Amino acid sequence: MDHAPVAFEPYLLVGSFLMLAGIIAGKVGTRFGVPALLLFLITGMLFGSAGLGIQYNDTNKTQFVGMIALTVILFFGGFETKLKEMRTVLGPGIMLSTVGVILTTLCLGGFFYGMDLIGWAPVHFTFPIALLLAATMSSTDSASVFALLRSKNMHLKEGLRPILELESGSNDPMAYMLTIALIQYITGGTDGSWGSILVTFLLQFSVGGLMGYIFGRITPAILNKANIGNGALYPILLLCFVFLTFSSTSLLHGNGYLAVYIMGVLVGNKKLVHKKSIETFFDGLTWLLQISLFIILGLFVDAQSLLPITGFAVLAGLFMIFVARPLAVQLSLIFFPSISMRGRSFLSWVGLRGAVPIIFATYPMMSQVEGAETLFNIVYVITLLSLLIQGSTLPAVARFLGLDEEVKVKVSHFGVEIPQYTGAKMVERTVTSKMLREGNKLMELDLKEEELVILVRRGENYMVPKGKLELEVGDILLIVYEQNTQQSA
Repeated sequence: MDHAPVAFEPYLLVGSFLMLAGIIAGKVGTRFGVPALLLFLITGMLFGSAGLGIQYNDTNKTQFVGMIALTVILFFGGFETKLKEMRTVLGPGIMLSTVGVILTTLCLGGFFYGMDLIGWAPVHFTFPIALLLAATMSSTDSASVFALLRSKNMHLKEGLRPILELESGSNDPMAYMLTIALIQYITGGTDGSWGSILVTFLLQFSVGGLMGYIFGRITPAILNKANIGNGALYPILLLCFVFLTFSSTSLLHGNGYLAVYIMGVLVGNKKLVHKKSIETFFDGLTWLLQISLFIILGLFVDAQSLLPITGFAVLAGLFMIFVARPLAVQLSLIFFPSISMRGRSFLSWVGLRGAVPIIFATYPMMSQVEGAETLFNIVYVITLLSLLIQGSTLPAVARFLGLDEEVKVKVSHFGVEIPQYTGAKMVERTVTSKMLREGNKLMELDLKEEELVILVRRGENYMVPKGKLELEVGDILLIVYEQNTQQSA
């Protein structure tokens, strides 16, 4: 029997229109201080079943898209993390991403259980289910934090930015493991014993950390020795290694998210061929996946089903923002007196929730935990509230606490760079009248022996740097030098 061919053009049309609508909404909203990721979620909701009527309720596909997106986001977050900066904040970052997650789960779980005891909960919460709901919400969302810090170009005092990046990049694996362990316990069976759960925890951490370290070491060596003729293939090759790291770690029962984050940190701090094009590729891919994921999550939720639990979820969200998160931060950083109270207050405020809690909230649905749909809706409303309140006020809170620093961005006048693996560096130097005292020809400039002028810019014109070229005040010289010999100019 012949089947009519499936027409994919309508899906492509709708998908393109959704992406365009989300990007336009994000651009407009950013002018008013509204996080773009929040508007991507709302865009999906407006086009969903309760809005324009697009029907989408596939939990498996949503989880798969979330897994792909989170893998790339965590890798690129680690890739952009400077290891020198991270070493100075390793202690507080790890405490926030481990102890902080556990404390948030216990505090928020206690709130949910207490609401059930006094009869204010929209669904019956046993203590394990209350902890499960809290565990899905226990980590700051890496996609939201990375996106906001990049888009606002925030530079924070007291080394707070690397702490936030380290915490948001490394606490998702902890929240994931807590979520999976509690689902095991609730659903029972042979995997529900505390001994089995402890073994799962240790295996996830050890295998994830080891695989991330191994792939983080071998990947740069392979990239630099690949000798591929087409430079555009290097980012694709690295992307293959990212997914290879995640999938192989998961198959070995390790934490794939932890592995790709560690791999990203190690790879990003190595000298790589075509590093600039790799960064550009992953930056664009990360935004594409973030936009796609948030719009899909917006489509996935049934907006009408949010109404019955909105009041409870808003109350829980306010408790999380003003009580659970600050308490977890204060207790986690009790042994780090170097972080001021202002710094701790800001860290407490940047407890952003986003796509990750919503993705984790689909796991109870897949495991058929009782009341899982209601748990998902609660997580969704709390996420909207977090992005709206915390995401919109991040720069204002930093200014209020006196923690923001203005950084002058160094603008290149030439738009070129030298690959890091060559060992050479470039500097741009503007010609002054003092430099022309001994003569105005290039050959008469007093340059260091290791310095070589490779291009001269005058206004919008570029000139080949011949020795007899006559220079003028205001000309810009592009100078290349050996990295290990040049001192600060």
